[in-house]
Amino acid sequence: MPKQFHHLGHKSILSGKQIAQPRTILDTFDNPKRSRDYEIRFTFPEFTSMCPVTGQPDFATITISYVPDRLCVEMKSLKLYFLAYRNKGIFYEAVVNTILDDLVAKISPRSMTVIGDFAARGGTTGTVTASFSNQKTKS
Repeated sequence: MPKQFHHLGHKSILSGKQIAQPRTILDTFDNPKRSRDYEIRFTFPEFTSMCPVTGQPDFATITISYVPDRLCVEMKSLKLYFLAYRNKGIFYEAVVNTILDDLVAKISPRSMTVIGDFAARGGTTGTVTASFSNQKTKS
């Protein structure tokens, strides 16, 4: 009997709601060492979105570095979250800041930086960096 491929022929493994609201895809788990500051870094070299003006694909490596507080983001859900941007028309600056905003809203880290290193288009590469810090300033 031939093997059944569950996702072949489907345009996406994500639901319409997940594509419209990518933040709903993100799963979390409790920080296993909340008493310590440590950095978690994820690098996704196959990020794709679309130019909102031309409809051309934009390719990027997205790097997320964060110091968790109470929660950590689950890696597979983060991969699926990025998949939701594949056919979304969005500027470089907006996508990096949206990723940061969504992750900060979901896990409330002590600090986080998102870097989008976009492949050359028209002979020019672009890098966008957005950061968040929840460190209290001393008065």
